[in-house]
Amino acid sequence: MIRIIMLGAPGSGKGTQTQLLSKYFCIPFISAGEILRQEIRKNEKNKNYIKNIINKGKLVKNSFIIKIIKKKIQEKIYLNGFILDGFPRTIKQAESLKKYIKIEFILYLKIKLENIINRIEGRLIHESSGRTYHETLNPPKKKNIDNITGELLTKRKDDTKKIIITRLQEYEKFTKPLIKWFKKEELKNTIKYLEINANTSIQYIHKKIIKKLNINQKNN
Repeated sequence: MIRIIMLGAPGSGKGTQTQLLSKYFCIPFISAGEILRQEIRKNEKNKNYIKNIINKGKLVKNSFIIKIIKKKIQEKIYLNGFILDGFPRTIKQAESLKKYIKIEFILYLKIKLENIINRIEGRLIHESSGRTYHETLNPPKKKNIDNITGELLTKRKDDTKKIIITRLQEYEKFTKPLIKWFKKEELKNTIKYLEINANTSIQYIHKKIIKKLNINQKNN
């Protein structure tokens, strides 16, 4: 059993690396962003609130996302392990998560600011599955077409420079303190914090992650 939290700034490649790790370890992943987009499509009650927050590049309320993720994690499919992408984003969320489930690894993808804009602006997504591609760094086999379903790929509405800047500001405000919190938790031997250079190619990053995880699994 392995439970992983994937951390990193917008554009660091969290979604792509999460999908690769999911295949490698044969465990499901949970994308907080995709869960929120599903709520927009299916839940009329929460639709406008979530949509407005996401389109502004802001974070939804702690209480709101904690409730959704907690319910999701309790599904049977996640009993034997999972990868969390996009949650927790704040210390309060992390503290809440710690109360009801044990996480083994924190993977932090560290990326230079100048690489973020290029990655996000070229991003393509398959809405129903959450699969991500990139126009040049990780293109689909057929232009703008999902490799598995053959359906059309799209761009996220919040993948614009203006919203990206807001999202990065939110990241600096909330997630950087969260990283410090996880480092303190590592000192208590509650989790293992692993930092990865995310400025290189997708496959190289994936290999580095696998190597670090395998080494640390053996040492535990």
